[in-house]
Amino acid sequence: MQKTASVQWLDAIACHSRRWVLWGVVLGGLGGVLIILQAGLLAHVIHEAFMEGISRAALLPFFGFLVLVIALRALIAWGRELLGQRASTQVRRVVRQQLLEHIGRLGPVYASEQRAASLSSALLERVEALHGYFSHYLPQKMLAIVIPATIGLAVFPVSWVVGTIFLVTAPLIPFFMVMIGRGAATLNQKNFQALSRMSAHFLDTLQGLATLKIFFRSRDEAQRIAKSSEEYRQGTMAVLRVAFLSSAVLEFLTAVAIAMTAVYLGMHFLHYLDFGLYGRELTLKMGLFLLLLAPEFYQPLRELGTHYHARAEAVGAAEGIQAILRAPAQAAPRDGEPFGPVGNIAIDFRSVHHCFGTERVALENLCLSIEAGQWVAVVGASGAGKTTMLNLLLGFLSLQQGQILVNGQDLGSLNMEHWRRHVAWVPQSPTLFYGSIADNIALGSEAMTRSRVIEAARRGRVLDFSDALRGGLDAPVGEQGNLLSGGQARRVALARAFAKDAPLVVLDEPTAGLDGENERLIMEGLKGLAAGRTMMMLTHRLDTARLADRIVVMDRGRIVEAGSHAELMALEGTYAALVRSGRAEVLP
Repeated sequence: MQKTASVQWLDAIACHSRRWVLWGVVLGGLGGVLIILQAGLLAHVIHEAFMEGISRAALLPFFGFLVLVIALRALIAWGRELLGQRASTQVRRVVRQQLLEHIGRLGPVYASEQRAASLSSALLERVEALHGYFSHYLPQKMLAIVIPATIGLAVFPVSWVVGTIFLVTAPLIPFFMVMIGRGAATLNQKNFQALSRMSAHFLDTLQGLATLKIFFRSRDEAQRIAKSSEEYRQGTMAVLRVAFLSSAVLEFLTAVAIAMTAVYLGMHFLHYLDFGLYGRELTLKMGLFLLLLAPEFYQPLRELGTHYHARAEAVGAAEGIQAILRAPAQAAPRDGEPFGPVGNIAIDFRSVHHCFGTERVALENLCLSIEAGQWVAVVGASGAGKTTMLNLLLGFLSLQQGQILVNGQDLGSLNMEHWRRHVAWVPQSPTLFYGSIADNIALGSEAMTRSRVIEAARRGRVLDFSDALRGGLDAPVGEQGNLLSGGQARRVALARAFAKDAPLVVLDEPTAGLDGENERLIMEGLKGLAAGRTMMMLTHRLDTARLADRIVVMDRGRIVEAGSHAELMALEGTYAALVRSGRAEVLP
């Protein structure tokens, strides 16, 4: 069932390469005609030279035509290869675009649940594995019918026996090709899974190398990687064994069929047989013509067998690609009406309900109103539903039940790309891309001047450390920001929010895991960032929460308390109990 679905998907996306494939088949058909012409010319030249005693000068024009035919065949082969490359490139471009767009629709929540190396493997290795299918196998599947049929039309008028030998033996080659290569797709799928696991494991090991060294586990991980590599090697060799076995069987069948033709012609020349030529006598020209066409008749079928492993590889790769494309979108749809007019943003959660699967309820009848220009801190234990609420507001998850209004507009009806232009997001673990500090700050805006970058860096307290770096704001941040400390990376993310100058700022644990100095600098930056903006902040730290105009306490997907620090302390409820229990700094 899965294999059939993969083949159907490959056939469906083949529409993007149909033009190039058809032109390749047309060229291949012309090549088939030239094969017949070449065999006829060779047979004629040899017959005339040795049987009729024609001089070399008289045969010179035929040699010229023969050279021309060979040159045209070479040109056609080059054209077919070029068209195959174009077909493959077009399909791979479309598939990569579909994957990227669908991963975008799946959203960051889906991406965070997957191993980065597995997604990278799907976008790179699995898509590249489609190359042979569209560049060689698909055109050859058609040519395996067109060229033998063309040669058969030329052979049958000369000898019905040779034509019958071709006709009877030809189906045996694809039959055994399919029988032997039947399990190749499954082997390729297992091989891709092994490659994906090995890639993910290797990336995890590189990222955690320091931890492994400290706990003396680096040798163990090296052995695990070696084991994964060996499994991948064995899988690759299993696939190659099937491919070589298939090629060997096809070569044997082809050799037997050609030998049968040669034996028939030899017996005819020795006058042991006298049928199959429609009552005519077998001449050297006729015999050479038939014998030269015999290997050419089977050549397209042999090439199809050679490229059959490309089909198996593509079917195996399609499994992983389809697994991503079939995944249901979790993020809110991108299409919708634009958000506006833009000013200070008011947010209203109305009876929002969200669950993961059929059991775990993340939000239950959530009702919360945030006034325009208000700074709201959302606190609560881990698993209380804070992150789910944030993901719904950012459009990273689709709303299941209830309504979220932003300035009176239904968030579900908005164009998510347009909505996110008005939102600045500072995550707990900010993503810094390879480049300079200035490049990462400017990421928050499409049109960013150097002066705006410097001002944002000043307000985000980035200049406090960048001035000491060689290159200043042009200093590199390294891979995933590894040249900066956690606090410095958090300040770059804060400066990015200043640079974007969005009316709504959403922060996720902005001071978590920071030392006292970095926490103080971030909190000072937050005060400046909140001025004139609506700000929603998730935090476990009560010192940070006290900066907000309003504190919202969540528990098990519900809002249990809301108010200022003083008001919540006066309620003598959950918030006050947390503070008085001695956990005034960090919530559980």
